[in-house]
Amino acid sequence: MLNLEQLLKTHGHEVAVFAMDFSENLDTPWKKYFPSNMSKLKAFTRPFGDGEMKKKFTQLLEDFKPDVVHLNNIHTQLSPIIGEIAHEHGVRVVWTLHDYKLLCPRYDCMRNGDNCELCFGSSANKKNCLKYSCMKGGKLGSWIGYREAVKWNRVRLENDTDAFVCPSQFMADKMVQGGFDKSKITTLCNFIDIEKCKRTDSYHKGDYYAYVGRLSHEKGVKTLIEAANLLPYRLVVIGGGPMMDELKTVAHDNVEFVGFKQWDDIKRLVGGARFSVIPSEWYENNPLSVIEAECLGTPVLGARIGGIPELIREGKTGMTFTSKDAKNLKDKIQQMWDATFDYKQIADESMQRYNAEEYYKNIMRIYQGQ
Repeated sequence: MLNLEQLLKTHGHEVAVFAMDFSENLDTPWKKYFPSNMSKLKAFTRPFGDGEMKKKFTQLLEDFKPDVVHLNNIHTQLSPIIGEIAHEHGVRVVWTLHDYKLLCPRYDCMRNGDNCELCFGSSANKKNCLKYSCMKGGKLGSWIGYREAVKWNRVRLENDTDAFVCPSQFMADKMVQGGFDKSKITTLCNFIDIEKCKRTDSYHKGDYYAYVGRLSHEKGVKTLIEAANLLPYRLVVIGGGPMMDELKTVAHDNVEFVGFKQWDDIKRLVGGARFSVIPSEWYENNPLSVIEAECLGTPVLGARIGGIPELIREGKTGMTFTSKDAKNLKDKIQQMWDATFDYKQIADESMQRYNAEEYYKNIMRIYQGQ
């Protein structure tokens, strides 16, 4: 969202930001409009559109008078009420979907570690969230999630939103499967700052492959370690998370855990890897870990799940494997290790595909209703 703000300003647009007040926010002249930080009480009121939310967002609309309101990750800390208010003021509403909240009360279409679509469709289906206590916070959290889904149902959201932007075709297809109007859904891949990916070396590769991301169940890292243990090649694992200790216990000596890293180290480690592995086991939408690796000239071995396969050209920018299948992953790691890739071509084509100017042209067409 901050990158989009800067991109629009670079092209001469006036941009206001609306977010929840939080101690780690960047300083902004717009913070006087921000609703206060969440409290235990607000967890019961904010998702449904409390008085403070309505008052402050309405004031921002009246003071700034926007032509477009672009929504991102507005549930819980903010509320879909802001789309409704904007619509009532005659403002065009565009909503980029970064997760599956409009289909699944817990955002990720996961239940007990497996993919789940039981809540897709009608409000009645959302009762499955209650039945299985899917949400963080158990039964109470699931009740809030269910009530939120019923209040902000498909019909109400469609009435207030002019265009839903899905960063992957996979997500767009799931939205249609969930009953949303196909004519209001468009696919537009995320962009990145390609300048940070540019390299001055000759795309030299080290004698290792890499994983970068959170060490949690849905990311499939345990399956990756299982496959890596069957091979002699060195795997560098970048990132932290709740499974760190467990994974260290089962990993063999050829697996190196380097922990959480900032971009400069990620650029060096991923950029120097023979390839990167994205072993996800949930419906990844449009993972930047794939986009950034390719822009660094590093091919990607990705699980065939969610939007991952859309980002990989088989045999050109990487390969894909069957999600959750350690044996297939092992075989594909071997194939990737033995394969030859044009690293500079991967970088050049990827930076063209994912650059901000390309995104700008497309998002302006969406803003203008074209």
